[in-house]
Amino acid sequence: MITSRDTADVLSMKFEAKFSNSPTFEYFVIMNAIASGYTLILLFFPAKSSCGHFILVLDLIIALLLDSSISACLAIGQVGKKGNSHAGWLPICGQVPKFCDHVTGALISGFVAAIIYFLILLYSLHNLMNLFTTSQD
Repeated sequence: MITSRDTADVLSMKFEAKFSNSPTFEYFVIMNAIASGYTLILLFFPAKSSCGHFILVLDLIIALLLDSSISACLAIGQVGKKGNSHAGWLPICGQVPKFCDHVTGALISGFVAAIIYFLILLYSLHNLMNLFTTSQD
């Protein structure tokens, strides 16, 4: 997403599209950076840590924030691609196709990463539940 940038000349005015022009795209980048940093920090925690519940709750929060950032970007991307005739917003992807291609690629990879993160979260939840059922027996 950070490398998405393109310029176009519209009515002899130079128009530059970049991710930092939209708070939604910035939110997407920030949330992915936070999720990546959090996941890297968790790699150094022992597998049978005593704060398993807390880590699981943080994992769930990160997964929800990732999903919200992707959803917001999809909405803005749809407006950029199709426009909104009711609001009078014109589509911009015809003028800046390189920008739109980069955003599409970032959203696809973010969506795949969010699915993988969710599957890992389900696996962690399953392991934590098995840990409690075997320790209570």
